Amino acid sequence: MTAYWLERALVDRAIRDSVRVEIERGVFSSVRTDAVADGADGLAGLTIPGLANCHSHAFHRALRGRTQRGRGTFWTWREQMYAVAERLDPDTYYALARATYREMVVGGITTVGEFHYLHHGPDGTPYDDPNEMGRSLMQAAEDAGIRIVLLDTCYLAAGIGREPECVQRRFSDGSVEAWAARVDALRAGVEARVGAAVHSVRAVPRDDIPVVAAWADEHNTPLHMHLSEQVAENEECHAAYGLTPTELLAEAGALGERTTAVHATHLTDHDVALLGGSAAYSCLCPTTERDLGDGIGPSRRLVAAGSRLTLGSDSHAVIDMFEEMSAVELDERLATRQRGHWSAVELLTAATYDGHRSLGLDRTGRIEVGHRADLVTLDTTSPRTAGTGADDSTAVFAATAADVVHVIRDGRVVATAEDRWRIGEELDTAIRGVWEG
Repeated sequence: MTAYWLERALVDRAIRDSVRVEIERGVFSSVRTDAVADGADGLAGLTIPGLANCHSHAFHRALRGRTQRGRGTFWTWREQMYAVAERLDPDTYYALARATYREMVVGGITTVGEFHYLHHGPDGTPYDDPNEMGRSLMQAAEDAGIRIVLLDTCYLAAGIGREPECVQRRFSDGSVEAWAARVDALRAGVEARVGAAVHSVRAVPRDDIPVVAAWADEHNTPLHMHLSEQVAENEECHAAYGLTPTELLAEAGALGERTTAVHATHLTDHDVALLGGSAAYSCLCPTTERDLGDGIGPSRRLVAAGSRLTLGSDSHAVIDMFEEMSAVELDERLATRQRGHWSAVELLTAATYDGHRSLGLDRTGRIEVGHRADLVTLDTTSPRTAGTGADDSTAVFAATAADVVHVIRDGRVVATAEDRWRIGEELDTAIRGVWEG
């Protein structure tokens, strides 16, 4: 048994003083507030549950700082992203993912949902092990100290009615049946959780989406998909099918309590009602959506309709879940010219408990008996947090990933403040390996 005394901590959706927790076999066995240390190791500052990054493309981290020059759109950025995808092999993918996941861990992220579609060799030929790239990601996560849910992504088309082109051949299994068979083989050989994803209504034909949804139902796994990130996606879908992407997914039986719609930016009122009525999660990635010029998703309307908010760092232009949390509120202010749409505790719930639930992890994301023992401690005396009250608003609207000083996952210390200084060198080496290798 391991015990910690937390100076202040988020327990039962409120900040409590003097919290003593006991951990056995990676799970909280006791949580007491207003308690004395009684021999427990002390963690000064503000402690919250581990954060869930629900939407990650690890290989996009190689683009940070390299795609900002000049004008353009999502589609011009995508060509730069494809240039990275062309260069990766299992070894460079592992090195880049491990360094990226370490950056997440030192920022308080204890679980990542990896939206994985870079499956095969450069010309589309499978490796001897067709899941070698996915296994590289899972090994990278294990070595980095982060929990991973690998969302293996079906990607079969360059657009509606178009065969995969150029690097997209790496993404495609050729048919939805081949995708399912490959993912079945992956699940049989790993301990990490494996879920399913539909890349988008552009990349998965209409008749194949129900097959992916049925696979997720059969295996009781999360089902994620990019949804209405771009206006062009909506226009292409409506021209081909006479439906919005959300309506198409509803028709295919792909919306439900285990579904997560990523971005959900350009939605009609009917789309919002469909997502809310199905109790699907809506995963916003504000730092990526602003970086790519995507737009601002209707977060408050979605949750009012019955959807549940989660968060991701997506392209990793920024890896900072505190920034993602605050950006949801700040973007709503920009869109409405009014303040006070989201409370700090609502945003913390999105980044912790609801985020983990969207990845199929029900007993994770709270400092509560029976939950996985994930703890993230923030320095409340830094230049950003000093004088802010060390409360829930401090965590959401003042702190950044740089204020994380101690991270525990499953009862094991996986990062301290000192680790941050070593991550930069690892990232630099891994990214140079991509561009210069």
